[in-house]
Amino acid sequence: MRSYLKVLSWMPAALKMPEDELISHAGLDSAVYLRIYLIGLKIFAPITVLAFIILVPVNWTNTTLQSSKVQHSDIDKLSISNIPVGSKRFAAHLTMAYVFTFWTCYVLLREYEIVATMRLRFLASEKRRPDQFTVLVRNIPPDPDESIGELVEHFFLVNHPDHYLTHQVVYNANKLDKMVKEKKKMQNWLDYYQLKYERNTSQRPTTKTGFLGCFGSKVDAIEYYTSEIERIEKEETDERGKIMKDPKSVVPAAFVSFRSRWGAAVCAQTQQTSNPTVWLTEWAPEPRDVYWDNLSIPFVYLTIRRLIIAVAFFFLNFFYVIPIAFVQSLANIEGIEKAAPFLKPLIEMHTIKSFIQGFLPGIALKIFLILLPSILMFMSKVEGLTSVSSLERRSAFKYYIFLFFNVFLGSIIAGSALEQLKTFLHQSANEIPRTIGEAIPMKATFFITYAMVDGWAGVAGEILRLKPLIIFHLKNFFLVKTEKDREEAMDPGSIGFDSNEPQIQLYFLLGLVYAVVTPFLLPFILIFFGLAYVVYRHQIINVYNQEYESAAAFWPSVHGRIIVALIVSQLLLLGLLSTKGAAQSTPVLLVLPVVTFYFYKYCKNRYEPAFVEYPLQDAMRKDTLERAREPGFDLKGYLMNAYIHPVFKGDEDDEKFSISDEPEAEQVLVATKRQSRRNTPVPSKYNGSESPSLAEIVNDQRL
Repeated sequence: MRSYLKVLSWMPAALKMPEDELISHAGLDSAVYLRIYLIGLKIFAPITVLAFIILVPVNWTNTTLQSSKVQHSDIDKLSISNIPVGSKRFAAHLTMAYVFTFWTCYVLLREYEIVATMRLRFLASEKRRPDQFTVLVRNIPPDPDESIGELVEHFFLVNHPDHYLTHQVVYNANKLDKMVKEKKKMQNWLDYYQLKYERNTSQRPTTKTGFLGCFGSKVDAIEYYTSEIERIEKEETDERGKIMKDPKSVVPAAFVSFRSRWGAAVCAQTQQTSNPTVWLTEWAPEPRDVYWDNLSIPFVYLTIRRLIIAVAFFFLNFFYVIPIAFVQSLANIEGIEKAAPFLKPLIEMHTIKSFIQGFLPGIALKIFLILLPSILMFMSKVEGLTSVSSLERRSAFKYYIFLFFNVFLGSIIAGSALEQLKTFLHQSANEIPRTIGEAIPMKATFFITYAMVDGWAGVAGEILRLKPLIIFHLKNFFLVKTEKDREEAMDPGSIGFDSNEPQIQLYFLLGLVYAVVTPFLLPFILIFFGLAYVVYRHQIINVYNQEYESAAAFWPSVHGRIIVALIVSQLLLLGLLSTKGAAQSTPVLLVLPVVTFYFYKYCKNRYEPAFVEYPLQDAMRKDTLERAREPGFDLKGYLMNAYIHPVFKGDEDDEKFSISDEPEAEQVLVATKRQSRRNTPVPSKYNGSESPSLAEIVNDQRL
């Protein structure tokens, strides 16, 4: 029995690490991500208690649904649909709507203040990083007499003479990057066949030169891949020379570094010329966060790309209604029996019928959503964003819009309307809105099963990691050829903010919408947040790696989406009560969306600047302390090639640029199964008085 109890020993262990140590170990992004689950617990725990004490008895002690023709279940008797039309009991729902709104706003205000303080404190205590001194400059206007590099240097020497330090122009190295990846792939195959030959020297390994090694003529594998590597190396050398000599390979963008954080903050947060469309400046992402492929996209194309993606995303939302409607039809037993009469004896079995009505729609919906995050990430990349963190935030926004319209509204409209279709056809037109008002709250049954399938089972699957385990064994069987392949196959990846955060927001939406309408859904939401918090805390500490550090730049979006969910819940309650003969409550309820919107504006004006701009006072304080502690530090040598494209760095540089520039002297209080996060990059090995050219860097790598 003790051995079974020890299986859950990881749960208290996951809660032992203090938040400050968690930030030092996994980064501020990870720590603040966990606070999203904590907000769910803080909001819905009191709301659940109040709803079950006040609203559930008010709803249950009526017989409206029993005398109604609308199809219903026992759970629906706990909803607002069981209140008779025009009843004075709606005063309880109005009061609770106000209480729930004010409590949610209070929690959000406190959390926004806490996270903003955490971010500023983190930025003040963070070790030196290149992005603290660097600005990304885009849309540099062409000059017939000067190259991009010369133009950038002259512009900033004139306009920022006391603070400009060095710069690195951006090269279009996408083609070279593909060659480097192809060479690594060929080298991996060569290593595999060499190991194979070492095990059995009596027979030379062979391969076919066609597609996937399955077609074409048979050749000696070692000689073939050796010649392929030599060919790619020659093409790579030619491409490097072309990049160095061809001015068209230089993109009108540059990473400009300054002598101080104060100088970088002034440049990043101001307009450089009277023409607001040129010399555009923004904070540079940290080197590991840069998405290099998009830096080569001309700035003028970005608007066109975003318009195309907006249209494509609209049609993606529109056409996904079809599978969503199909999912909802699965819960309709009568529809399935009419479409497939031969299945009627099987479907009428109690166990099968319960599964179809309960879990099948949720499982089918989960399957339809599996590929969606990858599609949305591809669309975000096409838009031309220049950092991995911004790509994930944009994908998360698209995913939330999709979940809101297709999963939430689509499920309610398609499901409830289809289920009550027979009732609609046999009543007068003026009765239809009332029937919809009674039917929508009863869709809570579907969302309860969805929370169990997607939420509970999804969190349980996260701790088991069955999907990564299966994928690893498939890769190990079919793709792994060397130890390097095995290490890549075992890489746990990151938390997946672009897909996980919008799913969390869906539960905020469901909880806030159904808190007054059908409170029975709330315990399922509460259990999801509690279980997910413990599981993901363990995963962040012991499993996932941190791909970048944005210092919780995503928090304003998280706050805004919860506000949207709150306003939607108020508007839906307003529409619902209007169908229940409580139109006199409309002026009372109209106050809530207005108050909530102005609360959002207050939070945006008060706290959001901390997530967008860097206070000059903090920058000056940190610069002053750093100059006092390290007066002889070679900042130019540290920054001059921090933003060189990865293909121009050797393996040694890649290794150096992935670790912290200072030894960590922190004391580990809680043992973990992986190393703490590693800041990037470290000081450059180039310490000359001038920035090295690309040719110097490439030649040095050859030596």
